[in-house]
Amino acid sequence: MKKVKDLKKWVELYNEVEDVCNELELAFDFCKEGAMTEDEVDAVYEKALTSTEDLEMKNMLRKEEDKMGAVLKIVAGAGGTEAQDWASMLYRMYQRWAERQGYKCELTNFQEGDEAGIKTVTLQIEGDMAYGYLKSENGVHRLVRVSPFNAQGKRMTSFTSVFVVPLVDDSIEVEVNPANLSWDTFRSSGAGGQNVNKVETGVRLHYLYKDEDTGETEEIVIENTESRSQFGNKDNAMRLLKSQLYEKELAKRRAASAKIEAGKKKIEWGSQIRSYVFDDRRVKDHRTDYQTSNVQAVMDGDIDAFIKAYLMEFGGEE
Repeated sequence: MKKVKDLKKWVELYNEVEDVCNELELAFDFCKEGAMTEDEVDAVYEKALTSTEDLEMKNMLRKEEDKMGAVLKIVAGAGGTEAQDWASMLYRMYQRWAERQGYKCELTNFQEGDEAGIKTVTLQIEGDMAYGYLKSENGVHRLVRVSPFNAQGKRMTSFTSVFVVPLVDDSIEVEVNPANLSWDTFRSSGAGGQNVNKVETGVRLHYLYKDEDTGETEEIVIENTESRSQFGNKDNAMRLLKSQLYEKELAKRRAASAKIEAGKKKIEWGSQIRSYVFDDRRVKDHRTDYQTSNVQAVMDGDIDAFIKAYLMEFGGEE
């Protein structure tokens, strides 16, 4: 029934586009006969164009993982306090974007910066196609501005990395070897009520992942402080672990895995996917060359045009 429902949705979307295109043909004929004005035809044309482009973009999101929610992790990189402040700005940007989409946004881990901003933050974003849209954000984001943290008022460059993996649900089976799993508990920090700093509710999961193809072993570490219950935090940490393991399996199954990993470069010069230059009022994506001068709108979560440009250029290849 789930598969039928998904196919039915595509048929309905196609029929909608076909109807509006037929409507445009009729409008053009009516205009030639003098029964409609050019402005009215233009309005129908814009509607047809928007419908067609929306369906084209949805067609770029037809993979199994695209329809899932997303786990988005932001890590401050080179630039000290300035980079940590930049990480907090990106955190706000993605929160605002999720609100615009009507997605549920849940904070699972948060580490404050030394003086300002944040060192790292992890978000669970739940909603239809959340991962499909947000996979375009995977990589290093570069900020150029006159820093409020620089006593000389100099222009500074800082970097923050964004990692995005699919958020697995109960319908996805991921094997976790209990022998490779271990736990630490710690006291949560930050705002959260009387329970905070008194009870060890925070959990840290350690998992030794062995790549069967290469034989290499790596340790996956996940911290979760979202719930005031240690059991709740353990459950969610396991879900986040499964999300990471699932993404690793996807990387093996698809030739495009090299592209995903290419975004996870060292957080410094020459590795950025997008630059935000506040002084010049410019945000530019270096993969698609799409740019805008409305910096404030972008920082308020208006990143749909960047996502669309990426999907239309690379979605088909992936």
